[in-house]
Amino acid sequence: MRMNSLLFIVFFCCDVIAYGQMESNPGGTENVETDTVKVQHKQPEKIFPSTRIINGSSVTNLAGGLLDFRISHRFGRLSDGSQNFYGLDNATTRLGLDYGITRWLMVGIGHNTLDKEDDGFVKIKFLSQKQGGSPIALNYFGAMSLQTTPSPVLPAGENWLYRYRLYYAHQILIARKFGNWLSLQVMPTLVHYNIVDSIKNSNNTFAIGVGGKIKVTKRLALTGEYYYRLNNTDLLYNGAPTYNALSAGLEIESGGHVFQLLFTNSQGMTERTFIGQTTDRWSKGEIHFGFNISRVFAIVKPRGNM
Repeated sequence: MRMNSLLFIVFFCCDVIAYGQMESNPGGTENVETDTVKVQHKQPEKIFPSTRIINGSSVTNLAGGLLDFRISHRFGRLSDGSQNFYGLDNATTRLGLDYGITRWLMVGIGHNTLDKEDDGFVKIKFLSQKQGGSPIALNYFGAMSLQTTPSPVLPAGENWLYRYRLYYAHQILIARKFGNWLSLQVMPTLVHYNIVDSIKNSNNTFAIGVGGKIKVTKRLALTGEYYYRLNNTDLLYNGAPTYNALSAGLEIESGGHVFQLLFTNSQGMTERTFIGQTTDRWSKGEIHFGFNISRVFAIVKPRGNM
């Protein structure tokens, strides 16, 4: 496990250098194509460069015909110390494929090693922030996930139903870019759990998420994200108390690709886990280092405003 974690870090660093060199070539095909699109179409404000702020979704949609291959990695707790290589021995991974069907509709699927969870989502863009037009961007995000871990052993007479494995999330994403350096987003959220640990808890968890980006240089930005639960504050996960998820990171844009280095108290990477099932706390040093890597490929040539 330790060797795999080190290989992930080496792979990440090599990619940053390679794509940084790609970007420095002004005659590259990618830059030419990007410039051509900008000439042909008036683009809305680029509020976030990636479809994810850190864990949660942003108002950014993939253009029609683009495929985004995403690798997300969360190591164990830094507080675990040298015995577990400061968390590098205990890592979880999400592999995802997102696809832009049109400029306003994208879908995605993913697999998570944590709880062996498969997830899928749809994101619909209703408004884009534009000069002389809408002052905000507005999207809907809907997701479903399925846990594929073995069924737990229950007392005699009790059954573990298949629907207990399913979870659903709904979000309204509202964002605005202020000038050239600040982007903010608010995310009213509902996560539905078909089963919870205690009968005193609701199956529906309501939360308000806030996220943002502060641009430091042309290619570097500081990012942050926080989800505050409005109910189910005493929600348990596997018998342990849960807490609000807080994440902070550094975002690097390079050659049309986005790299994110981050620290978070949530090891999960789906709305089910980081909103309602985060069992670690920043105040206790229970912090996870991680990263997201995004690679975008043109599968279908854009045809005007799809």
